[in-house]
Amino acid sequence: MKYVMLIYQGAALEGQAALSEEEQKQVQAEYQGINQTPGVTPGVPMGLPENATTVRVEGGKTLTTDGPFVGMKEAVGGWFILEADDLDAAIEMAARHPAARYGGAIEIRPSEVYW
Repeated sequence: MKYVMLIYQGAALEGQAALSEEEQKQVQAEYQGINQTPGVTPGVPMGLPENATTVRVEGGKTLTTDGPFVGMKEAVGGWFILEADDLDAAIEMAARHPAARYGGAIEIRPSEVYW
């Protein structure tokens, strides 16, 4: 089963920035380790939510606003695809993610075709 793993940084970036240089290197190694795990397809790096542009179309007119569709703390900060046997394995992988431990969260969604 393929799972889309959505990374919500929340306060994780601030928490990680407060770590010592050695601890920050450990966190970077954890990210790298996840990306190199069999069954993981890393997503492309995403910019920060404050650099986003949100597009809507109302009445046939394209409207743009600066920033993410949701508040900064709730914005998706990254993603990756995990091929795993079941949801328990996906939860185990999500728990390894630094964002889940430093004030963010990982949302797990099964990959489904619904259109």
